[in-house]
Amino acid sequence: MKVLVIGATGATGKELVQLLLESNDYSEVAIFVRRSTGKSHPKLTEYVVDFSDVHSFQELITGDVLFSCLGTTLKDAGSKEKQWKIDFDIPADFAATAKQNKVNSLVLVSSYGASAKSSVFYSMMKGKLEEHLQELNFPQYIIFRPGPLIRENTDRFGEKISIKVIKFFNAIGLFKNLKPITTAFLAEKLVKAPKALPSGNTTLELKSILEL
Repeated sequence: MKVLVIGATGATGKELVQLLLESNDYSEVAIFVRRSTGKSHPKLTEYVVDFSDVHSFQELITGDVLFSCLGTTLKDAGSKEKQWKIDFDIPADFAATAKQNKVNSLVLVSSYGASAKSSVFYSMMKGKLEEHLQELNFPQYIIFRPGPLIRENTDRFGEKISIKVIKFFNAIGLFKNLKPITTAFLAEKLVKAPKALPSGNTTLELKSILEL
Protein backbone atom coordinates (compact mmCIF):
# COMPACT_ATOMS: atom_id res chain seq x y z
CA MET A 1 0.00 0.00 0.00
CA LYS A 2 1.03 3.57 -0.62
CA VAL A 3 0.50 5.98 2.27
CA LEU A 4 0.39 9.75 2.47
CA VAL A 5 1.32 11.67 5.61
CA ILE A 6 0.70 15.28 6.62
CA GLY A 7 2.14 16.41 9.92
CA ALA A 8 5.21 14.26 9.29
CA THR A 9 7.56 16.58 11.18
CA GLY A 10 5.55 16.67 14.40
CA ALA A 11 6.26 14.50 17.43
CA THR A 12 3.77 11.80 16.44
CA GLY A 13 4.35 12.22 12.71
CA LYS A 14 8.09 11.56 12.97
CA GLU A 15 7.49 8.32 14.85
CA LEU A 16 4.76 7.34 12.40
CA VAL A 17 6.89 7.87 9.29
CA GLN A 18 9.74 5.80 10.71
CA LEU A 19 7.41 2.90 11.54
CA LEU A 20 5.74 3.07 8.13
CA LEU A 21 9.15 2.83 6.46
CA GLU A 22 9.98 -0.21 8.58
CA SER A 23 6.64 -1.94 7.98
CA ASN A 24 6.22 -4.61 5.32
CA ASP A 25 2.56 -3.63 4.97
CA TYR A 26 3.43 -0.36 3.23
CA SER A 27 5.42 -0.18 0.01
CA GLU A 28 5.52 3.61 -0.49
CA VAL A 29 5.50 6.49 1.97
CA ALA A 30 4.85 10.01 0.66
CA ILE A 31 5.22 12.90 3.10
CA PHE A 32 4.12 16.47 2.48
CA VAL A 33 6.16 19.10 4.32
CA ARG A 34 6.87 22.82 4.33
CA ARG A 35 10.64 22.30 4.53
CA SER A 36 12.80 19.33 3.63
CA THR A 37 13.41 16.88 6.45
CA GLY A 38 16.65 15.65 4.93
CA LYS A 39 15.41 12.10 5.49
CA SER A 40 16.28 9.46 2.91
CA HIS A 41 14.89 5.95 2.42
CA PRO A 42 14.10 3.79 -0.65
CA LYS A 43 10.39 3.80 0.22
CA LEU A 44 10.20 7.52 1.01
CA THR A 45 9.11 10.34 -1.29
CA GLU A 46 9.20 13.84 0.16
CA TYR A 47 7.18 16.69 -1.31
CA VAL A 48 7.98 20.23 -0.18
CA VAL A 49 4.73 22.09 -0.74
CA ASP A 50 2.77 25.26 -0.04
CA PHE A 51 -0.10 24.05 2.16
CA SER A 52 -2.00 27.28 1.58
CA ASP A 53 -2.65 26.15 -2.01
CA VAL A 54 -3.37 22.42 -1.96
CA HIS A 55 -4.78 22.57 -5.49
CA SER A 56 -1.34 23.49 -6.84
CA PHE A 57 -0.09 19.97 -6.07
CA GLN A 58 -3.34 18.00 -6.06
CA GLU A 59 -2.05 15.48 -8.62
CA LEU A 60 0.51 14.28 -6.02
CA ILE A 61 -2.16 13.35 -3.48
CA THR A 62 -2.71 9.78 -4.62
CA GLY A 63 -2.39 6.53 -2.70
CA ASP A 64 -4.27 4.12 -0.45
CA VAL A 65 -4.15 5.64 3.05
CA LEU A 66 -3.90 9.22 4.30
CA PHE A 67 -2.56 9.78 7.80
CA SER A 68 -3.50 13.26 9.04
CA CYS A 69 -1.34 14.24 12.02
CA LEU A 70 -1.09 17.97 11.41
CA GLY A 71 -1.59 20.23 14.38
CA THR A 72 -0.11 22.99 16.50
CA THR A 73 -0.62 24.79 19.79
CA LEU A 74 -2.22 28.18 20.23
CA LYS A 75 1.07 29.49 21.60
CA ASP A 76 3.06 28.32 18.58
CA ALA A 77 0.40 29.48 16.09
CA GLY A 78 0.11 32.94 17.64
CA SER A 79 -3.66 33.29 17.33
CA LYS A 80 -6.83 31.23 17.13
CA GLU A 81 -7.22 32.19 13.49
CA LYS A 82 -3.76 30.87 12.59
CA GLN A 83 -4.29 27.73 14.63
CA TRP A 84 -7.59 27.12 12.84
CA LYS A 85 -5.79 27.41 9.50
CA ILE A 86 -3.25 24.75 10.49
CA ASP A 87 -5.48 22.40 12.47
CA PHE A 88 -8.67 22.64 10.40
CA ASP A 89 -8.31 24.28 6.99
CA ILE A 90 -5.21 22.45 5.76
CA PRO A 91 -6.29 18.94 6.86
CA ALA A 92 -9.78 19.58 5.46
CA ASP A 93 -8.51 20.74 2.05
CA PHE A 94 -5.94 17.95 1.84
CA ALA A 95 -8.49 15.27 2.76
CA ALA A 96 -11.03 16.57 0.27
CA THR A 97 -8.45 16.33 -2.50
CA ALA A 98 -7.44 12.85 -1.37
CA LYS A 99 -11.05 11.73 -1.54
CA GLN A 100 -11.42 13.17 -5.04
CA ASN A 101 -8.30 11.22 -6.01
CA LYS A 102 -9.87 8.01 -4.66
CA VAL A 103 -7.71 7.52 -1.57
CA ASN A 104 -9.55 4.78 0.31
CA SER A 105 -8.65 5.30 3.97
CA LEU A 106 -8.30 8.36 6.18
CA VAL A 107 -6.69 8.08 9.62
CA LEU A 108 -7.04 11.24 11.71
CA VAL A 109 -5.18 12.09 14.90
CA SER A 110 -7.73 14.11 16.85
CA SER A 111 -7.90 14.70 20.60
CA TYR A 112 -9.59 13.55 23.77
CA GLY A 113 -12.76 15.57 24.34
CA ALA A 114 -13.15 16.59 20.70
CA SER A 115 -16.69 17.86 20.15
CA ALA A 116 -18.15 20.39 17.76
CA LYS A 117 -20.36 21.56 20.64
CA SER A 118 -17.52 22.06 23.13
CA SER A 119 -17.08 25.45 24.77
CA VAL A 120 -13.31 24.88 24.70
CA PHE A 121 -11.86 26.27 21.46
CA TYR A 122 -9.37 23.46 20.83
CA SER A 123 -11.88 20.68 21.50
CA MET A 124 -14.51 22.43 19.38
CA MET A 125 -12.07 22.85 16.49
CA LYS A 126 -11.08 19.18 16.58
CA GLY A 127 -14.72 18.12 16.81
CA LYS A 128 -15.71 20.23 13.83
CA LEU A 129 -12.82 18.78 11.83
CA GLU A 130 -13.94 15.24 12.67
CA GLU A 131 -17.48 16.00 11.50
CA HIS A 132 -16.31 17.81 8.36
CA LEU A 133 -14.10 14.90 7.31
CA GLN A 134 -16.87 12.41 7.99
CA GLU A 135 -18.99 14.21 5.40
CA LEU A 136 -16.36 13.36 2.77
CA ASN A 137 -17.47 9.71 3.06
CA PHE A 138 -14.14 7.91 2.88
CA PRO A 139 -14.69 4.14 2.58
CA GLN A 140 -12.64 3.83 5.78
CA TYR A 141 -12.42 6.69 8.27
CA ILE A 142 -10.57 6.16 11.56
CA ILE A 143 -10.40 8.78 14.30
CA PHE A 144 -7.87 8.53 17.13
CA ARG A 145 -8.67 10.50 20.29
CA PRO A 146 -5.67 10.05 22.57
CA GLY A 147 -5.29 11.82 25.88
CA PRO A 148 -2.09 13.65 26.85
CA LEU A 149 0.89 12.64 24.74
CA ILE A 150 4.39 12.13 26.11
CA ARG A 151 6.76 13.67 23.59
CA GLU A 152 10.42 12.66 23.74
CA ASN A 153 12.67 15.55 24.79
CA THR A 154 9.76 17.99 24.98
CA ASP A 155 10.65 21.55 25.98
CA ARG A 156 7.08 22.43 26.95
CA PHE A 157 7.21 23.05 30.71
CA GLY A 158 3.42 23.07 31.14
CA GLU A 159 3.15 19.77 29.30
CA LYS A 160 5.72 18.13 31.57
CA ILE A 161 3.93 19.31 34.71
CA SER A 162 0.44 18.31 33.52
CA ILE A 163 1.60 14.80 32.60
CA LYS A 164 3.22 14.36 36.02
CA VAL A 165 -0.01 15.46 37.70
CA ILE A 166 -2.15 13.10 35.60
CA LYS A 167 0.24 10.21 36.25
CA PHE A 168 -0.10 10.86 39.98
CA PHE A 169 -3.87 10.67 39.80
CA ASN A 170 -3.67 7.58 37.57
CA ALA A 171 -1.55 5.89 40.24
CA ILE A 172 -4.39 6.28 42.77
CA GLY A 173 -7.03 5.12 40.30
CA LEU A 174 -8.32 8.47 39.03
CA PHE A 175 -8.65 9.97 35.53
CA LYS A 176 -7.86 6.67 33.77
CA ASN A 177 -9.45 8.07 30.59
CA LEU A 178 -6.66 10.66 30.54
CA LYS A 179 -3.77 8.24 30.89
CA PRO A 180 -0.77 9.69 29.04
CA ILE A 181 0.74 7.62 26.24
CA THR A 182 3.94 8.16 24.29
CA THR A 183 3.92 9.41 20.73
CA ALA A 184 5.82 6.24 19.79
CA PHE A 185 3.03 4.06 21.20
CA LEU A 186 0.39 6.10 19.39
CA ALA A 187 2.35 5.78 16.14
CA GLU A 188 2.43 1.99 16.51
CA LYS A 189 -1.37 1.93 16.77
CA LEU A 190 -1.77 4.30 13.81
CA VAL A 191 0.32 2.02 11.59
CA LYS A 192 -1.77 -0.98 12.61
CA ALA A 193 -5.21 0.61 12.25
CA PRO A 194 -5.93 0.55 8.47
CA LYS A 195 -5.44 -3.22 8.24
CA ALA A 196 -6.82 -4.14 11.67
CA LEU A 197 -10.06 -2.16 11.52
CA PRO A 198 -13.08 -2.60 9.21
CA SER A 199 -14.45 -0.28 6.55
CA GLY A 200 -16.76 2.50 7.66
CA ASN A 201 -16.27 4.97 10.48
CA THR A 202 -14.39 4.05 13.65
CA THR A 203 -13.62 6.36 16.57
CA LEU A 204 -11.00 5.17 19.04
CA GLU A 205 -10.99 6.65 22.52
CA LEU A 206 -8.08 5.85 24.85
CA LYS A 207 -9.37 2.43 25.98
CA SER A 208 -9.81 1.28 22.36
CA ILE A 209 -6.41 2.65 21.39
CA LEU A 210 -4.77 0.65 24.17
CA GLU A 211 -6.58 -2.51 23.08
CA LEU A 212 -5.89 -2.16 19.33
